[in-house]
Amino acid sequence: MNEQDSNAPVFSIEKIYVKDLSVEVPNAPHCFLEREQAQVSLQMQTGGEAVGDGVFNVVLTLTVSAKIGEKTQFLVEAAQAGIFQIRNVPDEELEPIIAVACPNILFPYARETISDAITRAGFPPVLLAPVNFEAIYRQRLEQQQAQAEARGPHEVPIQ
Repeated sequence: MNEQDSNAPVFSIEKIYVKDLSVEVPNAPHCFLEREQAQVSLQMQTGGEAVGDGVFNVVLTLTVSAKIGEKTQFLVEAAQAGIFQIRNVPDEELEPIIAVACPNILFPYARETISDAITRAGFPPVLLAPVNFEAIYRQRLEQQQAQAEARGPHEVPIQ
């Protein structure tokens, strides 16, 4: 291996796993007698942390709930995680990889885990639409920038 190869950017999947899975059917068995269509909602959260030199653990948590009126039919939460090797990448590119590329890889696994759990709980499968993690990341950056601009310039006391 020559010097140039050792500095080449590295991005690889080391492991994909389900970190946590929760299924609740609080109103069973009565909820299975309902004929009304449930309102399904999705909440999503991502996070990542370094767990070694150039090794990162990224977790995508999806929470899917279905309600008819105020009665919860089901609540399923899956924390799909992955261990990724990310090396020789400029610091400014690291955050987008963790916030966009890694969740894009994890989402199909999380979607399958959620759908399987809902089906095993006795409900029709819920097929989650694809998510644009890049748009979510850009929106978060814009919000952070707007908040920083709203605070205005910081005054530094002269000593």
